[in-house]
Amino acid sequence: MLTAPRVYFAMAEDGLLFRSIAWASARTHAPVAAIALQGTLAAVIALSGRYEQILNYVISCDFIFFGLTAAALFVFRSRNREHDGYLAPGHPWTTGLFTLSCALIVAGTVYSYPRESLFGWLILASGIPAYIFWRKS
Repeated sequence: MLTAPRVYFAMAEDGLLFRSIAWASARTHAPVAAIALQGTLAAVIALSGRYEQILNYVISCDFIFFGLTAAALFVFRSRNREHDGYLAPGHPWTTGLFTLSCALIVAGTVYSYPRESLFGWLILASGIPAYIFWRKS
């Protein structure tokens, strides 16, 4: 909820979404249009089902990306042996454990709630044609 408006804002600035979504307040520099878009989408999702159902839509998608983000640390560390600029206490053990935990959470959610997981993945996949459309226009 809190980070998505910044993503919409950046996408609009890069021409991957309506330019009007990049409108920000002159006083606060907050991405007002993007926040309004996120609020609208959140309201639609909130009215579409039960809390548990909605949560399962999100978990199966979010934890894929959380795990991939953590796994990227292995790539960064293999490319830059000096590790300048970022600390990762306990790496590679903590990073590996987190990545494995994310995979298990996704697998458990898919196993326990296959319909909700599929629906969440369909929502996620709907971004692919939207991205292709905006990239070409």
